Amino acid sequence: MNILVTGANGQLGNEMRNVTRDSADHYIYTDVAELDITDAAAVEKTVADNAIDVIVNCAAYTNVDKAEDDRELAERLNARAVENLACAIRKRDGLLVHISTDYVFGGNKNNTPCREDEPGTPTGVYGVTKLQGEEAVIRSGCHYLILRTAWLYSEYGKNFVKTMLDLTATKPELRVVFDQVGTPTYAYDLAAAIYDIVEKRRYAGRDGIYHYSNEGVCSWYDITKVIAEYAGHTSCDIQPCHSDEYPSKVVRPSYSVLDKSKIKTTFGLKVPYWTDSLKKCIDNLQHQQ
Repeated sequence: MNILVTGANGQLGNEMRNVTRDSADHYIYTDVAELDITDAAAVEKTVADNAIDVIVNCAAYTNVDKAEDDRELAERLNARAVENLACAIRKRDGLLVHISTDYVFGGNKNNTPCREDEPGTPTGVYGVTKLQGEEAVIRSGCHYLILRTAWLYSEYGKNFVKTMLDLTATKPELRVVFDQVGTPTYAYDLAAAIYDIVEKRRYAGRDGIYHYSNEGVCSWYDITKVIAEYAGHTSCDIQPCHSDEYPSKVVRPSYSVLDKSKIKTTFGLKVPYWTDSLKKCIDNLQHQQ
């Protein structure tokens, strides 16, 4: 089977490289230098020439704040490019695995985990354009798995965990918001779940939207405390604060915990607890030093 992974230089794309190393399938990894997914003709040619059976789309415009001033590019990458991928794989009667986000929620004041069948209520351009991407996939008529995830981190690129590892090591005091609650997701775990579904051909007849994050619930303050503890950064005084102490152009979801019952039941997945995965990532980062 031939599998195209787009956005392959990002966090999830790099983890897809790691988890698929021993696969008997043929994986093709591209980023913008190899394939501009906003170019519909280029996407169609790549998919046809390589007889692609599955696309795993890890590409996205993910700068939440900057998207407010860069709506056209965010729409192009998060919506129109996704439609290009969906239309191209439909012609092959293949599958699109598209990565979406908890930011499709936010306008609703939840205090229970968000289910896949709840309507999207995005509060900013990033969430709006990611929801538009989901709608484009469904509208295209292709076979699809839309996987919404949240608070992604890894050993690669820039992310909250790496930033806080640095800050808790160098700052005497930090103030971190405690009124935004969700679940951190180790990109390796998400990549492993995708690989399991694709490798075992478990997706036939199971088109739909699914949620995947690690198990458990925490605030940004909570995860920072755990990061500092695991890293041994005990000299930093970490204090909770409200979101309004850090003004932003975007109203971020106050509670975006994702209900993962559907993906666990449908595909028989066992999802790791967030602190266990966080420790693995921090151990890996410390061994790289």
